[in-house]
Amino acid sequence: MSQEFTHVNASGEANMVDVTEKTVTQREARAEAIVRMSAETLALIMSGDHHKGDVFATARIAGIQAAKKTSDIIPLCHPLMLTKVTVELTPEPENNLVRIETCCKLSGKTGVEMEALTAASAAALTIYDMCKAVQKDIIIDGVKLLEKTGGKSGHFKV
Repeated sequence: MSQEFTHVNASGEANMVDVTEKTVTQREARAEAIVRMSAETLALIMSGDHHKGDVFATARIAGIQAAKKTSDIIPLCHPLMLTKVTVELTPEPENNLVRIETCCKLSGKTGVEMEALTAASAAALTIYDMCKAVQKDIIIDGVKLLEKTGGKSGHFKV
């Protein structure tokens, strides 16, 4: 099965996809990122005693803001009118990690995969930023699209 890249024109130049004629559909995407750290760092975050404040609340806000600004960060993304963005942060002390799951929704002509991925990435980076004074070897891992619905390509799920 051969597919062409949508963000490259016939001359091989990068360009923004023309979505003018596409149909408006309900679109949703979910993404994930994993932040691995020491048990001590995770316990500090979970206790609420971190000297920089509520790490999870800050990471959640960062993820939401990042989703809304995706077209400013990723050059060929369309600016989108998101109707919903969620950022869930789930600590897993038994695995010394935080699982971040994001969801972005809209009614539109183009998908929200990049917004969901950007939200997950920004939330993970915020956790790192707030905890780097305590632990420098935190690992951000497994940033991936979990699911997307809507549009011509239909439903995708990992």
